Amino acid sequence: MAKEEIVLGIHAVNALIKRSPERFVEMWLLKGRDDERLLPIINLARKYGIPVQLVHRKVLDDKSDGEQHQGVVARVKPGKTYTENDLEDILSEAERNNESPFLLILDGVTDPHNLGACLRNADAAGVQAIVVPKDKAARITATVRKVAVGAAETVPLVQVTNLARTMKQLQQMGVWIIGTAGETDTCLYDVKLDGPMALVMGAEGKGMRRLTREHCDQLVKLPMAGSVSSLNVSVATGICLFEIVRQRRA
Repeated sequence: MAKEEIVLGIHAVNALIKRSPERFVEMWLLKGRDDERLLPIINLARKYGIPVQLVHRKVLDDKSDGEQHQGVVARVKPGKTYTENDLEDILSEAERNNESPFLLILDGVTDPHNLGACLRNADAAGVQAIVVPKDKAARITATVRKVAVGAAETVPLVQVTNLARTMKQLQQMGVWIIGTAGETDTCLYDVKLDGPMALVMGAEGKGMRRLTREHCDQLVKLPMAGSVSSLNVSVATGICLFEIVRQRRA
């Protein structure tokens, strides 16, 4: 049985309690803080009968391992773990909602802050799921939830055993896979991006692995005009996702 998880930060706790109040085991709030930002969480905790303790800052600091907690920390039961077996259902649900499949694949992103920011980007762009390798990649943690400001509860993180094999399966389901790579001559803005699609972003510093690159249908790059050769992966992800959104709206 998976162990219980820690959730911290106002946005992360608020999003989870609205979506899955049954997962909450207990909650700790900063003693003496009852401002308008925490009041909705307090009211929801009372509504759902979640035990709440008022504690000093040192207790919250210890429970959050020094991460910024904004005066609220919760202990929750583990959520659903998504695997490659869930992808067909995710795409089928998108089609039932008259949405074209739209996925984000992160090839070995290990920084939890980058994963959290990518989740936030994905939620804003309407991505139906993020696919990551099961090994050597960041997974959902308290830090990821806090950075994602609620998006960790709305965008499924699908952990797959073999990323290249999963990409091939997606292609067989009619999903066109676009990978980002600095060595290509094709600019993101010169490619048609309005069908069933998965965008692949590589790891921090290293980019996509060779096998991942070989399983892409097309490679694109962002035009870089200055002396900087690359962007942070979450920044580049946001730019690419919203170019896809722009083309779909057009």
